[in-house]
Amino acid sequence: MTALAHRQGLSVTRHLLITPEPIPEAALVQGRRLSRAAGAAVSFVGVVRGTEADQPIQGLAYEAFARMAEHQLHKLCDEVERRWPVESVRLVHRVGLVKAGEVSLWLEVVAPHRGEAFAACQWLIEELKRVVPIWKKPVP
Repeated sequence: MTALAHRQGLSVTRHLLITPEPIPEAALVQGRRLSRAAGAAVSFVGVVRGTEADQPIQGLAYEAFARMAEHQLHKLCDEVERRWPVESVRLVHRVGLVKAGEVSLWLEVVAPHRGEAFAACQWLIEELKRVVPIWKKPVP
């Protein structure tokens, strides 16, 4: 796997990855680092369903314009940092064929409180789907 970006500033750690490889959920959870100020680690796992538009599918083929996706992900993380006192944002998104039942997105936000972590995580997912150039195509 090649990390698109890893940035550690004074207070926020950011790790963003777009990869064709399966997402190693257990390893990501084991790699979590929490400061003594952290009170919440909220993670989200997006899984490919076996249907799209009420039709059965084998999976989804994801494509990304990698440099623009990286740029947009950084802009979204910048906004998360402005809105909420997050400690870290880690995001892994698959590209290529992702079969039904497999993980296509893993996201974690660490913050001092659960409300901030949940809000930042949900906002980031919605904005990622809206502005980041990652496209999916159903594979029948």
